[in-house]
Amino acid sequence: MATGKKDTPDLFAEKGFDPVSVATGSAGTTPGENDVSQQPARGKTDTPPKKKAGFYLSREILDRFALKFYELKLAGVPVDNKSALLELSLCFALDDLDRGQKSHVLQRIYASGKM
Repeated sequence: MATGKKDTPDLFAEKGFDPVSVATGSAGTTPGENDVSQQPARGKTDTPPKKKAGFYLSREILDRFALKFYELKLAGVPVDNKSALLELSLCFALDDLDRGQKSHVLQRIYASGKM
């Protein structure tokens, strides 16, 4: 027989909670409060801490990205990993978006009628 009341989160509370933190027993239960950032690899102190991001991408884009990554590796291009390639690609796309109406990304968005 249980001797004490178990402390469970209020699922109907107005303030949201992070189910992963609750399940793992982390101190904070609000989203973003205890997000774990990936620390730079040992010996690589020039890169800022990173955080895992979740996005849905089409299978075609994922396959194309993986193929390009391996092509670059075979060609001897010094790309560390897929995350580094993706980060550089996003920076390139964001820099292009900063160009305003001259942006190739914006032109593609308008041409496809998506987003």
